[in-house]
Amino acid sequence: MPVEMTRERFEELVGEGLDLIPPEFAHAMNNVVVLVEDRHPDDPSLLGLYHGVALTERTSDYGGVLPDRIFVYREAILDVCDDEDDVVDEVAITVVHEVAHHFGVDDARLHELGWG
Repeated sequence: MPVEMTRERFEELVGEGLDLIPPEFAHAMNNVVVLVEDRHPDDPSLLGLYHGVALTERTSDYGGVLPDRIFVYREAILDVCDDEDDVVDEVAITVVHEVAHHFGVDDARLHELGWG
């Protein structure tokens, strides 16, 4: 049975996940917004998604574009957790994972580092 949690509490956890990003990386984040959505429309079990151009792939032509987006999918995360402690951990992992994509880190490397 999925964990029940208010949207406000979940958004607090996303903020706490962002606080885990070392300051030097947080300051380097550029043109990116983090959004909480209930589910991904095409893959309802997806926990998070980075949509944009990673910092490592931006060229001198990059500019005048809408912000990159990091989505954290609330209901999907609540579905896979047993209690609030699990939600805290999964939100942190998901946030760090998607922020890492903003910095150009791929899934294989994230799995090696334990941020699968």
